[in-house]
This record gives sequence, structure tokens and C-alpha cells, in this order.
Amino acid sequence: MGVQLIRDGSAANDPASPVRQDNDRVIETSIPARLDDLRWSGFHTRVVLALGITWILDGLEVTLAGALSGALKESPTLQFSNFDVGLANSAYLAGAVLGAIGFGWLTDRIGRKKLFFITLAVYLTATAATAFSWSVGSYALFRFLTGAGIGGEYTAINSTIQELVPARYRGWTDLVINGSFWIGAAIGAVSAIVLLDPALIGPDLGWRLAYLTGAGLGLIVFVMRMWIPESPRWLMIHGRPDEAHAIVDEIEKSARRHVQDQPQPAFPKVRLRMRSHTPLREVAHTLFTVYRQRSMVGLVLMAAQAFFYNAIFFTFALILTDFFGIPANHVGWYILPFAAGNFLGPLLLGRLFDTLGRRKMITLTYGVSGVLLALTGYLFSIGVLTAQTQTIAWMVIFFFASPAASAAYLTVSETFPLEVRALAIALFYAIGTGIGGVIGPALFGALIDTGSRTSVFAGYLLGSALMVIAAAVAWRYAVAAERKSLETVARPLAFVE
Repeated sequence: MGVQLIRDGSAANDPASPVRQDNDRVIETSIPARLDDLRWSGFHTRVVLALGITWILDGLEVTLAGALSGALKESPTLQFSNFDVGLANSAYLAGAVLGAIGFGWLTDRIGRKKLFFITLAVYLTATAATAFSWSVGSYALFRFLTGAGIGGEYTAINSTIQELVPARYRGWTDLVINGSFWIGAAIGAVSAIVLLDPALIGPDLGWRLAYLTGAGLGLIVFVMRMWIPESPRWLMIHGRPDEAHAIVDEIEKSARRHVQDQPQPAFPKVRLRMRSHTPLREVAHTLFTVYRQRSMVGLVLMAAQAFFYNAIFFTFALILTDFFGIPANHVGWYILPFAAGNFLGPLLLGRLFDTLGRRKMITLTYGVSGVLLALTGYLFSIGVLTAQTQTIAWMVIFFFASPAASAAYLTVSETFPLEVRALAIALFYAIGTGIGGVIGPALFGALIDTGSRTSVFAGYLLGSALMVIAAAVAWRYAVAAERKSLETVARPLAFVE
């Protein structure tokens, strides 16, 4: 039922192949079909919790950085300018870019589970160090390292979601886990309200305690990560089919606990040639030759959402304080409804990505969020919005933008072969964030510094245009991957006819 080893060296060194493989072991396995056949179980719930809590911590981290902008400017030690705030946030994103590439490469070579602990250690250490920053430079450096850990998390977590969750639930699960970022954002907002209250804590101590609190909460993740096994799909290709078979047996036992008397169906099998790793030459050939159209779609979606999100969210507090006169210690109250819209979007619209389909929903969410940003940006520029109505407008915009952003990760992680999945996520996240995300916060920080609503509106129009262009690209080229096995959407490179 599980794995059958076949000795077959006939195609091991096919000169027509872009890479030579020395390993001649071929397995015939039903593991992908068995994983996709499962109904939702306690195992899948534990996976969602263990992965979602990481995104909650990331949301906490990023929200604190945004909400603490005013406190950093008022800090007697650091005395940030708006440009310094934008620069530090760009450093965080630059770290995430480089971390995603480096850890993404490692994820495909040594597995998803090991990377979970490496990236988490980097993240926690750097976050704690941020609390002890003594200058603008040291703060930016520690934010860079924190971003590196988070960038690695993006690749390992999105790979794991795709490879452990049955096809019929894959879209909604991916969107909700990525959307859980905003639960952390809400927690960060509440924390900022308390920690930045001058009646309770001094201005140079509150933001430091905020980062230490985030690092302390992150220790919980180490325990929860024990619940997640290595990806059976990754194991079966990397020469460890027995381990893969044992893991799937345990998952099935958990999922079928109440229906043990039902006969097991006959699952279709695939034949795969085991390999120790996938050379970078084959990765490049796969992404930019075999799947170049999918690569273009992934890059456009990633870049558009990265600019849209990071430019606006990282300068959220600056808009409220500089243009609406909201005190820095009150910004958290405005982040709460914003975070609610961001989480409710994936939660309520996520099912439609599995029913109506990827192409329609990606086009809808990108297009609507882009048009709404242009409209509300115009209202902001002519001064008709208050802090409250501006926040409501952002809440509605990001109800659609949040599932759109998560769909970018979903698209990249499910439309490429297993052997290059993590590195594909890393590359497109890195390139997209480098183009859109790193530039965005620094650009908007500079636009806000001008004090001109018209200048800020111009930045909003740029973000709006990028989202509308991405919607058009998705409508024309996105892959209909809903409810399909990963091996059907993108055949493994190790596949043997």
C-alpha cells in the first residue's frame, strides 16, 4: 500500500536531462494520493495551530514596529526621524529577502522540519537583541536579522502547508494560516497601547519591553513545532521512503480513528527516482525555462502585494500621527479594526479559492483592493477623511487585500514541483519584496516627511496601479490549481514514466 522500491538505472544519467543523477533507486508510492484523500482531522488542526502561531508572532513583531514608530521618534536615546523609521523597516524587509533565499535553499536540501528550528532561533535572538538597541544603526541591524529569520519561516511554512494538507482544503488553509498574522497584529496593537502609555512606562522603556515580550512569547513555538512531522512528500524523494510511509500511517490512523472498519480504497501510485538534492542548475532550468509563465505570474503577484502592504502598513502610524494628530500611544486603537479586516478577509473569502477557483478569486481580490486604494487615497488627498473614517477605509481595502497577499504565497507554493518548491517561494518572495517591499516603506516615509497629502496620494496611486496590473495578469495566466493534487498541478522532477 505504501512504498515499493525498484532498482532501475535505465534513466539515471539520461543525457537529455538538465541534470545527471547518480542515485538509481526508484520508488513506486501512493503517499501523495493517501495524503490528499484524508478528511480533516485533529492532526491537520494541530498543523494549523503550530504554523499559525508563527504568523501570529510575525504579526506581533511587525505591528509593534509600526505602532512603536512614534515612540522611537520620542525616545531620548534614539530620536528617530520619519526617514529613520522607514529605513529601519526597509532593513527588516531586506533581511527577510536574504533570509528567504538562504533558508529556502536549505529547506529543499535538509527538509522543512529542521529549518523550522533554525529560523525560529534566529528570529527570537534578534528580536530580543532589538530591545537593547543603542542607536539607529544597531536598531536597523537587529531588525535586519529578525527579518532574516522570518524570511526563512515563510519558505518552510508555506511548503509544509502545501505538502501536508489535503487538496480540497489547501487554499482555505493556506490563506487562513497566512492571515493569522493579523491576530498577532491585534495583540501587538493592544500591547502598544499599554506599553506606550506614559502614565505607566517611560518613553524609552516601553518599546524595549514590547520587543522582549515578543521574543518571550516566541518560545511557545518551540514546543508547538514538535507536533509537525517532516513532509512525507519530501522524505520519499530524498531517499527516506520508510520514514515517509510511517508518518503517513500515523496521520491516517489519527484521521480514520472513527471509521476504522471502512475498507481502504485502492490509491493511484507514482514512480519517483530518489535523489539527495536538486542542483541549482536544475532549479533555474525548471523555474525560468519549463515554468517561465508561472514564474512571471508569481513574481508579479508577489511584487504588487509586497509594495501595497509594506508601504502602507509600515507607515500606518506615521499617517495617523503626522496628518491626523493621533498621539503615538493611541495608535494601537486604530490598528485593531485594521487587523480585524485583514483576518476576516482570508477567513470568509478563503473557501471561495477552493470552490470558485484560484484564477477568479485572485483577480477579484487584487482588482478590488487596488481600485479601493485609489478612491480612498483621493479622499485622503482632499482632506475629507478623519482618522476614524480613514481607518474604516483601510479596513475595507485590506479585507480584500489580505487574501490577495496570501494568494501570492499560495500560487507560488503549489504551482512548482516539490523539489524546488521552497526555493521558488524564497526567490519570488525575495524578488517581489526587493522590488516592492523594501522600496515601499522608505519611499512612503520620505513622502510623509514632505507633509503633502498630494505626495502621499501619488504613492497610493502607484500601489493601486500595481495591484490592478497583477489582477489582469492573474486573469490571463493564473493556474487553476483548486482541489487538485500537487503532483497533478506540477509533476515532480523525480517523476519516472
